[in-house]
Amino acid sequence: MTTDATAPAPTPAPNPNPGPAPAPAPDDRYIVISADCHGGGNLRGYRPYLENRWLDDFDAWAAGYTVPYDDLKGDLGGRNWDSDRRLADLEADGIVAEVIYPNTVPPFYPNNSLVEQPPAPNAGDLERRWAGLRAHNRWMADFCAAAPGRRAGICQIMLHDLDAAVAEVRWAKENGLFGGVLLPGAPPGSGVPSLYDPEYYEPLWSVCEELDMPVNHHSGSAAPAAGERAEDKVILLLEVTWWAHRAFTHLLVGGVFERHPGLRLVLAEQGTAWVPEELARLDYFFDRMGTGTADSQEAVWGKELVGGLSLRPSEFFARQVRIGASFLRGSEVPAASRIGFDKIMWGSDYPHREGSHPYSREALRAAFAGVAPVDVERMLAGNAATTYGFDLDALRPLADWFGPRVAEVAEPLKPASLPIEAEMCPALIGYGKEESS
Repeated sequence: MTTDATAPAPTPAPNPNPGPAPAPAPDDRYIVISADCHGGGNLRGYRPYLENRWLDDFDAWAAGYTVPYDDLKGDLGGRNWDSDRRLADLEADGIVAEVIYPNTVPPFYPNNSLVEQPPAPNAGDLERRWAGLRAHNRWMADFCAAAPGRRAGICQIMLHDLDAAVAEVRWAKENGLFGGVLLPGAPPGSGVPSLYDPEYYEPLWSVCEELDMPVNHHSGSAAPAAGERAEDKVILLLEVTWWAHRAFTHLLVGGVFERHPGLRLVLAEQGTAWVPEELARLDYFFDRMGTGTADSQEAVWGKELVGGLSLRPSEFFARQVRIGASFLRGSEVPAASRIGFDKIMWGSDYPHREGSHPYSREALRAAFAGVAPVDVERMLAGNAATTYGFDLDALRPLADWFGPRVAEVAEPLKPASLPIEAEMCPALIGYGKEESS
């Protein structure tokens, strides 16, 4: 970590009126907010957050449960819940604040929520899973409170009980989870209506707009359950982002953006290069359905619905959608510029193995060398502050202590200049070098 001082990092003071920093000079330091990090409690760390009536059930469940993910065990696991270690890791990467998606397995769940859909709950365990998610949310609120202003925790909900979901969103708002809500997917087999259902989800969209809570949809949360064969895993890997892309289309077709112009949708860890082509495709079809030739097949099927929308898909996207661009590659920057640099929020994906830690400073150089500093500033902090409510004035002292300098990020990263392990991060492919024997 590069610093100019040895004093402890200052704690940001609250400021109700966050604003953008002045245009950066070469010696200035960027404020860096990772818009895609992950965390959660260890298995038994959730126990104090469960309601008393679930404690015996939890003890029995935990006694027979084996955590299925290696990176949630041993020393690696601690990165999810050890507050001091996490702060040290992020500060070494030059990151002052983070948006925290879930990562660990909540009580009574068969797996975490960002790999694939767990088996649909039956009447017997739906209530237990809700208890587990509520425990995670309450743990997350305490975890975020340990670093005021630096952690935007995201609230988890289930879609099987909309009254409970709405109540949990209100609880999250009241208890400081300003990262918003994690929108689960609704793929076939999930037991809930598709997200484009015009009536079922209306209470959820309404409360999120009312409370100004961002709706986050992360890659992995919409894929249907996969099998255990090698072929199953490869297909999951190849299609997992496609399933997540559908959230925008489903909310669009369901009229959500039309009815709720203040609702904000964040598409996280889904890449960026797909967006311009997809928006062009949607605009084409919606034009054909809404205003095209009257007797075309597209108009026959779509005129009644699409004709009532006030904006084209690309215009709804521009108004209400942001991209959580985890491990952004330099090759994706042209697509990001077409989307608009004001829509992109960089993320490190800490502590995932494909994340950029401990090479986040190098990942910033690989992505942003040659990009105007004012645009880099937006993607590293300004857009996240606007979306989630981070206070940039309060975070500035931290950035001045350990953030990356503008000139550092502007220096191109040389190919084969890092240890080969850096290439576990997609943003750093081509920058690793095998050690000679």
